[in-house]
Amino acid sequence: MRIKAVSRNTGLSPRKVRLLIDMVRGKKVEDALNVLRFAPTPQAKVVAKVVKSAAANAENNYHLDPAELKVVSIYADEAQSMRRFRPSARGRAARYKRRSSHITVIVAEQEA
Repeated sequence: MRIKAVSRNTGLSPRKVRLLIDMVRGKKVEDALNVLRFAPTPQAKVVAKVVKSAAANAENNYHLDPAELKVVSIYADEAQSMRRFRPSARGRAARYKRRSSHITVIVAEQEA
């Protein structure tokens, strides 16, 4: 059985989040949380929160043991981008995007 948790409209760029996500894909939930705890980026807290949420969903809604859960699938999709302006040379304004992402984690029981 696959259990899902989604964090929408995080203020994190999907490109930066994907670097962390690639480190935890396919690992046990406990191992994934340990990797994220010692990751040097601030984005790791948000990813860890979503992984914990998926494990809690499995435990509370489906009565599964969190120690036997594995991160089956994890991905970050692009969310809405806010357009902002920055002062530029000669009195002009340069437009840039503040990107955000949707983080999805799917956990399942490990096969014996």
